[in-house]
Amino acid sequence: MLEGSSGEVAGQRANPFVRTARFGARLIVALAVLLATAWASLALSYRLPLSPLARELAAAAFALAGVATAVSILWRPRLVVILSFAVAFAGVLIWWSTIKPPLVADWAGDVARQVTGTLDGDTITLANVRNFAWKADGSYAEQWETRTYDLRQLKSLDLIMSYWAGPEMAHMILSFGFQGDKYLAWSIEVRRRVGGEFSPLADLFKSNPLVIVAADERDVVRVRSNVRGEDVQLFRMNVPPENAARLFLQYVADANDLAEHPRFYNSLFTNCTTTAARMMRAVGATFPLDWRLVANGYLPEFAYDRNALDTRVAFDELKARAHIDANARKADASDTFSQAIRAGVPSPFD
Repeated sequence: MLEGSSGEVAGQRANPFVRTARFGARLIVALAVLLATAWASLALSYRLPLSPLARELAAAAFALAGVATAVSILWRPRLVVILSFAVAFAGVLIWWSTIKPPLVADWAGDVARQVTGTLDGDTITLANVRNFAWKADGSYAEQWETRTYDLRQLKSLDLIMSYWAGPEMAHMILSFGFQGDKYLAWSIEVRRRVGGEFSPLADLFKSNPLVIVAADERDVVRVRSNVRGEDVQLFRMNVPPENAARLFLQYVADANDLAEHPRFYNSLFTNCTTTAARMMRAVGATFPLDWRLVANGYLPEFAYDRNALDTRVAFDELKARAHIDANARKADASDTFSQAIRAGVPSPFD
């Protein structure tokens, strides 16, 4: 009798812990449902091929169903509610997988063409190199060129950061320098349609494809420093020419593939920084995953820590001397633009 009573008491004491564990498990599942609900609702809102009002109604209905499911899981789990949500979410996933990036559309003029290249020995011929003449109001005189580069004359690689949303976020450009002070800049961008705008949130939901732009620096750098008024900084990289040549070829290979097999831009996972990082890894560069690849405004500091910049100069001084806006505005559209923006910027090869 005493033994039985003791066992019952022990069981009663264990019950609160069991109940807490069960509630914790239900809480985790409910949070997962809410996260899935948020993603699916935004996906429906941005991409459902219906009128704006119909998209918003569908997104709101899914959100309400998801919240109701989470509440049910927490307080009174019902299998029919949970299974109904699972079926609805699976339907959204199946629909989502059918959305493919277009190859042809009414693209905005500055991203209308995808650069492509052909290799003949050490010579690269690039078609659709952008060399626009930008005006102060943001309009431009359009010019696409075919250019030829000898990889044996490749001498340098520079990192250009254009800050458009505070110190945390920037657009990254890599510029390759050849003999004779000739530079070609590569910019990974959102391929917008005419009238479209870049939206970090919308571009998480298959809104626009990716485009790789190869351009003259007087175009792709000057439009940011002189026309848009962004804070543009240039860092000369400590990269041997042979490594820069491999990366250049990887850009060409990715551009050629993108011309035939478009991919969506994604603000977090397939953007100007993560795509370039993937290319670097593809040619043998090794570096760890780092939060500064997401908050890419701090990418120069990451590169400095990896000895990819001129570490003979303290980073704070290097960053202070990286600002090129004043020199860019002074040079404007002159033929010496590339030389002018590098004046006073430390180089590890000097």
